[in-house]
Amino acid sequence: MKERDEFLEYLKYQRAYSDYTIKNYEHDISEFLKYLEKEGIDFKKVEYSDCRFYLIYLNSLDTKKTTINRKLSSLRSFYKYLANKKIVESNVFALVQSPKKEKKLPRYFEYNELEELFHTPNSNTPLGQRDLLILELLYATGIRVGEAVNIKVKDIKTGQRKILILGKGNKERYVFYGAYCEDILNLYLAEGRRTLLKSDSPYLLLNNNGKKLTERGVRYILDRIIKKTSLNKKISPHMIRHSFATHLLNEGCDLLSVQKLLGHESIKATQIYTHVSTDRLKEVYYQNFPRAKK
Repeated sequence: MKERDEFLEYLKYQRAYSDYTIKNYEHDISEFLKYLEKEGIDFKKVEYSDCRFYLIYLNSLDTKKTTINRKLSSLRSFYKYLANKKIVESNVFALVQSPKKEKKLPRYFEYNELEELFHTPNSNTPLGQRDLLILELLYATGIRVGEAVNIKVKDIKTGQRKILILGKGNKERYVFYGAYCEDILNLYLAEGRRTLLKSDSPYLLLNNNGKKLTERGVRYILDRIIKKTSLNKKISPHMIRHSFATHLLNEGCDLLSVQKLLGHESIKATQIYTHVSTDRLKEVYYQNFPRAKK
């Protein structure tokens, strides 16, 4: 469909969305278009009642609320684009309220669990150096996996221990890293990356073929690492990002600084970590205060 394809190109080239995000948009919009075709409804003439019936249809499939909210967000953006292009009269999805999300606290690693992860890759091999750098980089900076794979060597200011990150919406910010990350970064740049590099590539993280590592590639590497540990947890790049934010707050960092380091536009997105931090404080209190329990 021409309008859908043009919208996806707009997201890629003008909004600089990641391939993973664009794939979700494509799936959500295509699914809705198939539903409309089945119901005999022209996508240009969708009414509020049609949106409501689509929500009922999704609920009948036992679709998770988080998934429904994502689909609604995709369709709101799509119909806003169509309205701006005068393809439809108005963004009908702007009137549809999202189901209330079940609040889930972000999962994160404890300090000792991260230590086990960090000791798993073999830093004597090029791939081991790269894998350890991924772990240290994600934890030291709290960056998203899409931001990590897009780091270019020229973005790294080694003397100042900081990296220029291109975040969502092409917004730039600097993130900082400490001594542990510095050690493996310098080792990887001096040895591992030079071995992996088959042709000229500006990117920091490379795959076996010397090309830019993908987001999927990073997730595969993390899955492989955790299987070699004793940890009975699933791992994701975002879980390491959650650990970064949670540990900063547990150590007394203020929320506004964590917001800036994470690259959140709104403080609301960062506030979820205060719940984790509060739970941690409660746990410490009951474990250590003499008169907390009989």
